[in-house]
Amino acid sequence: MAFFVSHSTDFEEAQPSRYFGLFNANGSASTRVLAVELDIAKAEDVLDINDNHVGIDVNSPVSVQSANASYYSDNEVQKIDMKLVSGDPIQVWVDYEGTTLNVSIAPLENHKPSQPLLSSTSINLTEIVQGRRMFVGFSGSTGSGVVNQYVLGWSFSKSMASLQKIDVSKLPKAPHPSSKNNYTSVLFDVLLGLLAFLVLGLLFGAYMYRGNLYAEVKEEWENVYGPLRYPYKSLYKATKGFSRSEFLGKGGFGEVYKGTLPKNIELREVAVKKVSHEGEEGLKQFVADLDGYLFNHDKPTLPWWRRFAILKDISLALNYLHTEADQVVIHRDIKASNVMLDAEFNGRLGDFGMSRLYERGADPTTTAAVGAVGYMAPELTTLGASTVTDVYAFGVFLLEVTCGRRPVELGVPVEKRSAQMEFSSEEVERVLKVGLLCANLAPDARPSMEQVVQYLNGNVLMPEFWPYSPGIGALTPTLFSPEQLSLKSLSMSSSLSNNSMFITHTINYGSGR
Repeated sequence: MAFFVSHSTDFEEAQPSRYFGLFNANGSASTRVLAVELDIAKAEDVLDINDNHVGIDVNSPVSVQSANASYYSDNEVQKIDMKLVSGDPIQVWVDYEGTTLNVSIAPLENHKPSQPLLSSTSINLTEIVQGRRMFVGFSGSTGSGVVNQYVLGWSFSKSMASLQKIDVSKLPKAPHPSSKNNYTSVLFDVLLGLLAFLVLGLLFGAYMYRGNLYAEVKEEWENVYGPLRYPYKSLYKATKGFSRSEFLGKGGFGEVYKGTLPKNIELREVAVKKVSHEGEEGLKQFVADLDGYLFNHDKPTLPWWRRFAILKDISLALNYLHTEADQVVIHRDIKASNVMLDAEFNGRLGDFGMSRLYERGADPTTTAAVGAVGYMAPELTTLGASTVTDVYAFGVFLLEVTCGRRPVELGVPVEKRSAQMEFSSEEVERVLKVGLLCANLAPDARPSMEQVVQYLNGNVLMPEFWPYSPGIGALTPTLFSPEQLSLKSLSMSSSLSNNSMFITHTINYGSGR
């Protein structure tokens, strides 16, 4: 920092980060300045002698005279060095008379030294000020460094006689930060911050751990399947946190645990399978939509032998619901998009959201006409759902899987109207015939699911029927020659009339495979 005298307060051309904020690299062009600097940085460009000196500057940061910071001790009769950055308060005397400028420094409690540190006899203050007015003050700059500079008190006068002596006892105490204390304080702050961060991390980890205990993994297929969904938290509690004491066994896709649900839930004791997600695809490894394999052209075409096996799987599932379960279960939504495939492409009947149960020997109480367009039996709106309406939907499902065509299609290109694959003529003919029998327009003419299973397995002969048999094929008679008896192709279309859905089957006979 520096004490200065100037003829003006215009320091716009001075460099704020260097040269005490009074000069620039070229000196002082617009403002004439006399400065006494206490410099703690060595600048080679202004010829500083060291980084701890006192200098006299006239219109330039290059000192006309400078000396290492020190004072003359009358008691010791020698000069004693001082460290300007020590933090200890010092006293500075600047005396000017005639053309002589003396500068002295000493510790705050010392008297003024008898010998000045700097003495210049060529300072003409009149040339510097050039007027009746002058300005005195303090200025400083530290560049990129950080330094605390304090002026605790000062006294100025045009004559030595009227200069007031500074009463050191009345000066405020200068802050004297210790580097050790600063280091300790910073270290304490850092440790405190780390401790707070650690505590917050532990709390967040505990929160996430507790959340993960009850976290649910929901996959895309669940948007379509899974009519009843228990919260994972309920299943976690029901199995006592999947305790080993409740462990029942291990299957191909995970472990099975015994669970006890709350009393307000009708089904109290359940088996809960905890599906393993170690595989790359998670639950997608367990299920996929049959509908996607039939109609998504980005997936490989299912070969006929897989289709035939899937049809048998679903026939067994539906037969179980109709004849073997404790109560009769009417699924009411048989269709390809409700059939799931496991990793081995075994068929699994899903989505029981619209299913209904009733005791054996009793009439089903449901009359609501629900289901998917194209799979709904024509009597559904008048007689309601029953096992035979499920059989009708299963018949449409048989035809759909075999032909690779949806029951209702609009604007299908010619090249996509048939599935190109190798197949067994005998098996395909059998499945198509079973599908037509199940989709008979007359409910009483449809087979039971027990019969359907037998037909598909080839254990019993199917009844003979023709395109013009009641409830089979086209609604208008069609005549065919005796030579056209081998089945070639089948297509389906739908028509809606009088709020009832009818599936019209057209069978083309002719020479072929």
